[in-house]
Amino acid sequence: MTNKLFALDIGTRSVVGIILEQQGDQYHVADILVKEHKERAMVDGQIHNVLYVAELIQEIKSELEQTHGDLKKVSVAAAGRALKTEQASVTIPIKNRPIFTEEDINRMELQAVQQAQQQLLQQKEDAKNNHYYCVGYSVLYFRLDGEEIGSLLDQQGDEASVEVIATFLPRVVVESLLAALKRADLEMEALTLEPIAAINALIPPTMRRLNVALVDIGAGTSDIAITDKSTVVAYGMVPTAGDEITEALSDHYLLDFPIAETAKRQMHTSEEILIQDILGFDQYFPLEEVLEAIFPAIENLAKSIGEEILRLNSNEAPKAVMLVGGGSLTPNLTDELCKILQLPKNRVAVRDVNAIQNLTRAEHIMATPELVTPIGIAIAAQKAPVHYMSLTVNNQVVRLFELKEMTVGDAFLAANIRAKQLYGKPGHGLSITVNNQNVLVPGEHGQAAKILVNGEEASTKTQIKSGDIIELVAGLDGTDAKVTVREIIDEASVLSVTIRDTQYMIEPNVYVNGAVVNLDTALNDRDVVVVESVETIEDAFKHTNNLMHLQQFSSYCVHIDGKPLYLPEFSSQLYVNGKQGKINYPVQNGDIITFEQSSLPTADQLAAHLNLLLEEKVIVTFQNEQVELIKQAREFFVNGHVVQSIATVPNGATIKISEKDTSKWIYQDVFRFSTWQLPTAFKGSFTILRNGQPATFDAEIFGGDRLEIQLTEQPIVQ
Repeated sequence: MTNKLFALDIGTRSVVGIILEQQGDQYHVADILVKEHKERAMVDGQIHNVLYVAELIQEIKSELEQTHGDLKKVSVAAAGRALKTEQASVTIPIKNRPIFTEEDINRMELQAVQQAQQQLLQQKEDAKNNHYYCVGYSVLYFRLDGEEIGSLLDQQGDEASVEVIATFLPRVVVESLLAALKRADLEMEALTLEPIAAINALIPPTMRRLNVALVDIGAGTSDIAITDKSTVVAYGMVPTAGDEITEALSDHYLLDFPIAETAKRQMHTSEEILIQDILGFDQYFPLEEVLEAIFPAIENLAKSIGEEILRLNSNEAPKAVMLVGGGSLTPNLTDELCKILQLPKNRVAVRDVNAIQNLTRAEHIMATPELVTPIGIAIAAQKAPVHYMSLTVNNQVVRLFELKEMTVGDAFLAANIRAKQLYGKPGHGLSITVNNQNVLVPGEHGQAAKILVNGEEASTKTQIKSGDIIELVAGLDGTDAKVTVREIIDEASVLSVTIRDTQYMIEPNVYVNGAVVNLDTALNDRDVVVVESVETIEDAFKHTNNLMHLQQFSSYCVHIDGKPLYLPEFSSQLYVNGKQGKINYPVQNGDIITFEQSSLPTADQLAAHLNLLLEEKVIVTFQNEQVELIKQAREFFVNGHVVQSIATVPNGATIKISEKDTSKWIYQDVFRFSTWQLPTAFKGSFTILRNGQPATFDAEIFGGDRLEIQLTEQPIVQ
């Protein structure tokens, strides 16, 4: 049994009507009729004048009905150039949250698609009256802490981001298409997208696992679709196409646009091009000369298409590129596109209707690339028609444009469920200033909302069908941030230090808003925290109230006549972990500090260091006995006070030494230190001897002298 299909390709410059006969898997193109618009009724694939377009559709319908009978239903396509492509990225904090799951990634992708949709709406003056169907998106990259990563699954870090390229179809395009068909007394049997139509015609599902780009080069725009992983992953459009070549011919040879269009078509079949300029002169030009003149336009067309393919395909060249549409016949275009994409010449090719599998055509129908899309519309609308589906999202009835396998995520987009609603609200964070640096303490992450499809738990990637009931059960909100001083300061700020066998736990001094607090004090938003950490061994002594030991570690110094005298041999020695150290050394956790305390010098020791004697001593022998003679030669003043020779002198003292008794030792001085006396009732004479020689009582004596007084008793007179 033969099934007759009627399809329309409503383009910017013309409308193509096609009659396709289907018998099983075989298709036969029975008739094609092309009519150009009389007025500018189409702009960028969107119907701007429904009446004019409906009138042209009616003419095509009537002519075809004369041969093929009544036509009531028709398959149509939304123009690829009507698709809007937007790139968007989303970055979210993930610190202190569980590892990323596949559903977390799905919800993050959905948030990025909504961001792209929002960007698209912001470009329109009347955003409220615009609605876009998302017909597909692909992930350009994932990033973890700023570094690109293959997948976020099971990852942890501080922040994660995703960038997507999403494609949207304006609702007004579909609505104006339906209105034009209704005025022409036609019912829309099926709807598809032009890029999908061409792909369904040329690239069967078994080939879509390959990364292939299909480019439909029309008059005003070039539509691009890319397949990979068994699906269409991206759509795009560049406003550069066949008219660029026509305009280049017109400008170079001064041609009216229709004449230039005729000349362009000659390039496909002739070696010489007949050109009639606006002055009426006819002239033949060699094809090579004409191609050289318009080469910059050809190169620009290839560059525009190639760069968009790379952008849509994550900056990588696809495995192959297929070109269809009238503009694909532009000479040398495939070679230039190979250069842009760095592909071998056998990977970029123009395809016509002969490349469509299981297709025959009537003899009067030419096998040209222009007819691939119209034929594809009829086949795709039959094989993969696009329907509306109706379902309920949180008691709201939603209608979806079924352009692909629809998921819960698509339903959320249509119902304007924001990605933020898929998680409970995060708790309020705290913004705190610590030693002039801002510290943000985030609140707890909210828990994921639960998604139910017909009462069964589901995810954003769960496929849906018409009549499904979708519920979004809100997730629990996260708790507000709470933090103490101890939790925000560096753990190394608390030290364990041992000083002379006593262990101390040293905590920093902390001030919150100027007031002293302890480490367990809870902080509030906008608090200003100042932390004074223990940095040196000197700080550790002060912090542990060991101030009395500090002074002895400074170099021993006294001041004599206003000048300092440093005597390091009287300074105490400090040891850190058994090694000699100084009080300005940095202190570290676990340090063991010991010291050897030196005795303070006496006044006598300091005087000796200055080669001065506080006391003068000599030893003589007097009357066969040793006698020590002592006298104070100098007075020793410490901070203005006289001290004894055995008194200790503190560090930093001011010293003065003054002369007191500098006289020489004389013989009679010995009597002050000796117990010898003249015998009682002695009568007679005595002789004073010094070292055996006669001397006098005022004679000078020296240490080691031998002194003697010889007594001679007076004879008793009878």
